[in-house]
Amino acid sequence: MKEKRYIVYALFVVFLLTAPLYLNRYWLEVLNSVGLYAILGLSLNIIVGYGGMFHMGHAAFYAIGAYTTAIISTSYGVPVLWLMPLSGLTAGVFALVVARPIIHLRGDYLLIVTIGLVEIVRIALINNVFGITGGANGIFGIPRPTLFGYKIFKSHQFLYLIWGCVAVTVFFFYRLENSRFGRALVYLKEDEIAAEGSGVHTARYKLAAFVLGAFWAGMVGTLFAAKMTIISPESFSFWESVLYFMIVILGGSGNIAGVILGAFLVIGLPEFFRGLENYRLLMFGAAMIFMMIFRTQGILPPRQKVFDVSRFRKGGEPI
Repeated sequence: MKEKRYIVYALFVVFLLTAPLYLNRYWLEVLNSVGLYAILGLSLNIIVGYGGMFHMGHAAFYAIGAYTTAIISTSYGVPVLWLMPLSGLTAGVFALVVARPIIHLRGDYLLIVTIGLVEIVRIALINNVFGITGGANGIFGIPRPTLFGYKIFKSHQFLYLIWGCVAVTVFFFYRLENSRFGRALVYLKEDEIAAEGSGVHTARYKLAAFVLGAFWAGMVGTLFAAKMTIISPESFSFWESVLYFMIVILGGSGNIAGVILGAFLVIGLPEFFRGLENYRLLMFGAAMIFMMIFRTQGILPPRQKVFDVSRFRKGGEPI
């Protein structure tokens, strides 16, 4: 079974590496969009899939990262890719500030608060906060990224850059999933009371997952800003957050491969039905209803894990 999985992964890598040879610019751009949404889905997955928190405001952190890159690169000429850590840090600090008072909320209550969060950020951007966000028109003239002295501006170049970032993200979150931190998150998602009794500091772990997901979304904002060269508040609406949430839930909450598959289904698959534009939403809605009835854990649900609760204690004290 594991060998078959590795074969599928290898074929997928070959497909991406050779895609510019047989795909036109339009489909390369579709693959680029799928890659961006896959990273966003993986960054949300650490909050929803591992932490078990209903979070629908992820576009707020994506927007903060994109605007951080846009403002600094256009005002001070700092190379775009250098700004990825700073954009992530800005989004992470913002998440830390807003999450601390709400991290104790559960279920629908947290969901409603995070919906309000993304709307607050969008409206603040429209109102040109501090006179640096450009208002409703956004920010123009964001420079293209450069890597090792080469300017990246063609579709196939962005394909390798974006999917290279997907590979780094997959590696990082795979390692995280199998770490002590990742096991603790999954444990508290399955049974928060039992996790607390076993020594897991649930509030601390939830907050860490929230900040980490925001940090990663902020870094993706850098890629988006560099690719589009123009950003506006309407690119970060509540419906963007809905797409990220659908990617995680449809593909398989808590499963890295499932989230990437979800990105292909939610972002890539509708492009095959452009000729049925009037029926696409109807078909997509029907598919979602079918999934929620017959495949509640997504197309690729996470593997069941067995926990040794003694691993969550260090010297007899809660971790």
